[in-house]
Amino acid sequence: MKTGQTYLVTGAMGCIGSWVLHHLVQRGDKVVSFDLGDNRSRLDLLLNKDEQEKIQFTQGDIRDTSLMKSIFDEYGISRVIHLAALQVPFCKADPVLGAQVNVVGTVNVFEAARAANVSHIAYASSVAVFGPPSVYNASILNDSHLPDPHTLYGVYKVANEGTARIYWNDHGISSATVRPYTVYGVGRDQGLTSEPTKAMLAAAKGESYEIGFSGTMQFQLASDIARYFIACADTPFKGAGAFNIGTTPATVAEVLEMIKALRPDARVSGVENELPFPAGMDGSSLAAYLPDFKETTLAEGVKQTIEHFERVG
Repeated sequence: MKTGQTYLVTGAMGCIGSWVLHHLVQRGDKVVSFDLGDNRSRLDLLLNKDEQEKIQFTQGDIRDTSLMKSIFDEYGISRVIHLAALQVPFCKADPVLGAQVNVVGTVNVFEAARAANVSHIAYASSVAVFGPPSVYNASILNDSHLPDPHTLYGVYKVANEGTARIYWNDHGISSATVRPYTVYGVGRDQGLTSEPTKAMLAAAKGESYEIGFSGTMQFQLASDIARYFIACADTPFKGAGAFNIGTTPATVAEVLEMIKALRPDARVSGVENELPFPAGMDGSSLAAYLPDFKETTLAEGVKQTIEHFERVG
């Protein structure tokens, strides 16, 4: 479904960013990739050289306000998918840099959009805006549960959701974000919750792997999360929407069982080390916003991921 729009994807060399590029190229859209680095290793798993030539690659620092405004002007950006961010361990290791990239960088994107008269933005939030189950006395959180982040990364994401509300109130720039949980799939190679994907990779390569945590959570295919962000960019919203994703929760043990069912010789295992996260989120509001969106089932997503790893070697 070619839209005739020009998309800016920030943080495009990351896992989800690479999948966003993949889907936009497959649709035939004009797309501008923006990232601090130029490592295309994740993108190489998803698009061949000819397909990548359809993308306009740009490099730069999301903290540079003037640069962000020039990107909008130079390429005639009309739709925005803002994913650039430092993850939990990097924010903990360098809180100042984390705030500059995650918070100031997001303000820069909104400012650049305002200067270019772009009226709607899709951007990334996270389940990290919420605290552990003990905070809420509930395993499934809904819209009535307030953010209570227990990491700097989560604090920065709450700040970004607040920034989005103010830009709607003050300037009429609408926005939509989803809050991913445990993302898995090809290209997911960083962070604690990348371990289920690493177990799938190990199964594909005939290697052993032990997942270092257990518990019940929502597993969401990277391809699906990318499609969510594209849908958020394409679908008008009157306000600043922040949406939970209502994927059916599953246990780490169930994921391991799925891997072994697909590859009986897989040498994958886990340990008992339950993470302090809620079991899942109620996605009713997101379903109302994007009623036609269809997620990939966990069993099918695990199958697709292992097969993809086997194809690319």
